[in-house]
Amino acid sequence: MPTQDVRNRLRLQIISQDVTSWHGLRTVSTYDTTRTDASAANLQQTYQAMVALQQAETEKLALYRAAVDAARLAEWEFHNAVLAMKDVVRGQYGSDSNEAQAVGLKKKSDRKRPSRKKSVAVVS
Repeated sequence: MPTQDVRNRLRLQIISQDVTSWHGLRTVSTYDTTRTDASAANLQQTYQAMVALQQAETEKLALYRAAVDAARLAEWEFHNAVLAMKDVVRGQYGSDSNEAQAVGLKKKSDRKRPSRKKSVAVVS
């Protein structure tokens, strides 16, 4: 049997087939094995552990998504507050002031003036 790469998740189809096999085995009353990893008790224990950890993962994923949404909203609220502050600074001190430059706005006098394009004469 080739080495299993346990870094990747199993496909949902494989897990579904495994659960179906486990449920089918529970109907076989004469199943008995000397392999402890294939015993009915071990199968029951590992199935319950899998279900519990999947449930914990789902709960944490929901909390993670809620935290992502809350952080995104907080970022937007902060960004909008900064934009409002820049408007206030521009209104109080003017768009060509040092105060405007201090909050990250470009001074009006520092803006590059549009230059005239020279027309090129075509020589034939």
